[in-house]
Amino acid sequence: MFALELASAPVNSSFSDRFGGGNGDEPASSIPPEFRSKYGTAFTDYPQPLSDPVRTRIWADPGGPGICAFILTLFSFLLILATFPLSLCFSVKVVQEYERAVIFRLGRLLKGGARGPGIFFIVPCIDTYRKVDLRTVSFDVPPQEILSRDSVTVAVDAVVYYRVQNPTIAVSNVENFSHSTRLLAATTLRNVLGTKNLAEILSERETISHTMQSSLDEATDPWGVKVERVEIKDVRLPVQLQRAMAAEAEAAREARAKVIAAEGEQKASRALRDAAEVIAESPAALQLRYLQTLNTISAEKNSTIIFPLPIDILKHFIKPSKADKYDL
Repeated sequence: MFALELASAPVNSSFSDRFGGGNGDEPASSIPPEFRSKYGTAFTDYPQPLSDPVRTRIWADPGGPGICAFILTLFSFLLILATFPLSLCFSVKVVQEYERAVIFRLGRLLKGGARGPGIFFIVPCIDTYRKVDLRTVSFDVPPQEILSRDSVTVAVDAVVYYRVQNPTIAVSNVENFSHSTRLLAATTLRNVLGTKNLAEILSERETISHTMQSSLDEATDPWGVKVERVEIKDVRLPVQLQRAMAAEAEAAREARAKVIAAEGEQKASRALRDAAEVIAESPAALQLRYLQTLNTISAEKNSTIIFPLPIDILKHFIKPSKADKYDL
C-alpha cells in the first residue's frame, strides 16, 4: 500500500526544511507521527524530486494488502454498484443481539472490531465473516479416571460454564475455542484432583471448583473466553471401596450407639441414687411411693395382684450386722 505526500517546496530544499533532520539521511524518528501510526514503521525514502517544482516522498507499507488488493476492492465496489439493488441481498447482513460478526477482507481482519448487533455490510467478493455467540454455554466434562494422592482411583465428572468475551480474539487466536476449552477442562480436572486425597475430594468440592475455575479462566484468556463457573457433578468410587466405607461407617455408628447407651445408664443410675437418698431421709415419701405403686398395679386389668411385703416388718427378723451394732 502506497501513500503519496505532496509538499509544495523548491527542488533544492532539503527534507530537514520540512520535517527536520539531516541532509537526506533522516532517521526514522523524524517521520511524522500521523504517517507512522497509519502506515507502520517500515518506510522507503525517495529524496529525489519526481516533478518540478513539487517534491514527492513515498512511504511504502510492505505488510499492506498491496496494489492487487486495491484493484480487487475497487472492482468489487464497482460490481456492487452495477448490480444494485440486487447486490443488497448479498451485502446486507444481520446479527442478533447476542451475536457478533468478525469480518475478514481478503484474508485480513477488518479494522473496527466485530460488527453487531443489527445490520452490517460486507463486500461479497472479497469479504468473509463468522458469527460468534456471546451467550453463556455449558458442557459436561466426561467422567475422568483419576488417581488421588492417597492412591485411590475415582471417576469424577464436572460441568463448565463459559462465554466468549472477545469475539475477535476467539476467532483469530484459536481454531476452535469451544473444542479447545472442553479439552482443557478435562485436563485441568485431572491435574487438580490428582493433588488431593480421597477425603478432600469428597468434602472440599467448592474449593476444588474454585481452583478449577481460576485455572481455566487464566488459560483461556488469550482465546477471548471467560470461564464463569465450574461445578463437580459426581464422584464415583470403586464397589469394593464403597463396601469398605459402608462397613466402617456402620461400625462407627454402632460404637457411638453403645457409648450413648452407656452414658444413659450412667445418668439413670446417678438419678436413682439421688432419689434413694431423698426417700431414705423421709419415711413418709417411701410410704407414698408404695401407695402409688399399688395404685398403678390396680389400674391394670390383671387377674392376680401381688402385694409387696413392707420392708419395715422384715426389720425385726433381720439379724443386725456388726457395723450396725457399733452404730448403736
